[in-house]
Amino acid sequence: MTPLFTLSELTQSFFLLCAFVLCLIGIFTIIHAATQKQFPLALLSLIPFTCNYFLWQMLFDLHLSATTQTAAITRKCAALPWIYLLLSLILLAFFAVFLFFIVIRHGKRRLTPNAVKHCLDQMPCGVCCWCDDGRVLFSNNCMNVLSLAITGSPLLNGNHFYDALTDEIVTADGKRWRFTRRDLQLDGEHLYEMIASDISAEYAKTQALEADKADLSRINEELRAYTSNIDDTVRRQEILQAKVNIHDEMNRLMLSTMAAESDAETLDKIFSLWEQNALLLCMEAGNAADTRSVSRIEKLAQALKIRLIWKDNLLPLLSENQRVLFFSAAQEAIVNAAKHAGAATMTISFEETATSLSCSFANDGKIPSGKVRFSGGLYNLSLLAKKQNVGIKVAADTTFCMTLRFPKNQPNG
Repeated sequence: MTPLFTLSELTQSFFLLCAFVLCLIGIFTIIHAATQKQFPLALLSLIPFTCNYFLWQMLFDLHLSATTQTAAITRKCAALPWIYLLLSLILLAFFAVFLFFIVIRHGKRRLTPNAVKHCLDQMPCGVCCWCDDGRVLFSNNCMNVLSLAITGSPLLNGNHFYDALTDEIVTADGKRWRFTRRDLQLDGEHLYEMIASDISAEYAKTQALEADKADLSRINEELRAYTSNIDDTVRRQEILQAKVNIHDEMNRLMLSTMAAESDAETLDKIFSLWEQNALLLCMEAGNAADTRSVSRIEKLAQALKIRLIWKDNLLPLLSENQRVLFFSAAQEAIVNAAKHAGAATMTISFEETATSLSCSFANDGKIPSGKVRFSGGLYNLSLLAKKQNVGIKVAADTTFCMTLRFPKNQPNG
């Protein structure tokens, strides 16, 4: 069979290249297994690597035989048939590739230090660990970036980095980070572990919650102030209504007395009414609820010798509070018509639109000269109307007419 040294230079170079590639595969397998702390596998991979290295060194000496003297073992191996070298390379390549795939498969399916490092580098939070003297044992990419942002230098000393943190919550890299440190005991050695958590979203929500809390406190203060003023408002409303009641009753009794003139029988009845209404006025002064009705308005008009004419009675369309205001206005209009205008007839009419209901009180008495001013009973009536958002106006042209405009969008007055 053909010896190895009789092969051509190209063939010998090819075998030399194959041995070199197998040596590189062996080196990678040994280093990778050692980093995974698979030392038995690293020692096993050293066997095919040594054989490959021997073949590569022998072929390299044979390649230099033309210029330098080769070793005795190289001359002996070169005298062997070339087929032995080919079989040796194939066998060693099989073992080298087999061990290489075992190491790669172990790294993908087992928990190794490289896998832990890769996992921690992918985490969105920062993690580092150091000894008492500050020597950093481990730090992931996130913590290294934070160290550069806060201190301006790489993370080389854990104690120095921890001292550079001015607060538990630090703004760095456009985000809010919370740093927490704890003590560890590992194999009898005292260590420090620090974790940096991104709390930007939680911090923003906390700020929004604080703002909402401040707004809520302000609203509560306003509600308390408003509640404390309700009693005063109700009391003023009751006093105003009592004034209107007293004014109306006194006007009615005084005008009735004046209208009776010298009729003894009528005067007796009126004096009886004075006595009854004195008690009634005392009771109404403390109660803002109005109990007037159409019959009382008609009785008042009859006592003042005024004829009432009703047109399109739409009182059922008014709410309870609005009816109270209507009866107050009707009584005031009747009293003023008898007292100031000497009227004999009063027409009460209604007009309904899509947004309001108007009630008019027109009398045939004399027209007042000058501008009509809201004073006395009219002033109190205007205050009550304003409370219910009711418009009130007075017209004095051919007749004296007072109009109330009740809005329809306030069913409760």
